[in-house]
Amino acid sequence: MSARGDATKQKLFDATLKLATSRGLVGLTVDEIAATAGVAKGTVYYNFASKDALVDALLRYGVGQLADRLRTAGGGRGAMAALESQVDSALEFIAEYPGFSQILVSEMWRTPGQWHETLSLLREEIISIVKDTLQRIADECGLPDAIQIPTAAAGLFGTMLVVALDWRVFQPQRSKAEVRDSVLLLVRGMANTAR
Repeated sequence: MSARGDATKQKLFDATLKLATSRGLVGLTVDEIAATAGVAKGTVYYNFASKDALVDALLRYGVGQLADRLRTAGGGRGAMAALESQVDSALEFIAEYPGFSQILVSEMWRTPGQWHETLSLLREEIISIVKDTLQRIADECGLPDAIQIPTAAAGLFGTMLVVALDWRVFQPQRSKAEVRDSVLLLVRGMANTAR
């Protein structure tokens, strides 16, 4: 893909994000996306077969970015430090891309919506990263036997998203460290009760 093609796709992603943040994804039209991006309607179809294909690519792109950050943050550290770094990375990502995060929250838990299949796969990718880190915590620090790591990973992922959005919208005066420590309090408490 040429630099010009990449720049055009980025414009389309940004326009879709901007519109979807205030209105959601379902009601968007290709005309609105093109106008907001400052391109012809045909440019949308040249780069993506349809609005659904554009949204699908947007979701994959954003979750891919988050997954890459979580993997990088989790490497080369002890398990608890890796989780702290991953939560920091998730908070930074959500602060950087609040519109994408709002879309992710609203679409992910909507009863089978239009992008349910794509979001299911993307959710699995993120949760498997968190699950691996929680398994490392269980192995290194111990967790109560009653903790089901797959369920805890899904809960932690959801907590990161919702708490981070709440921070950005309702509590922007709090520091990232305060928010991170609030999210991690649950995991630290579980690890301490296992000892």
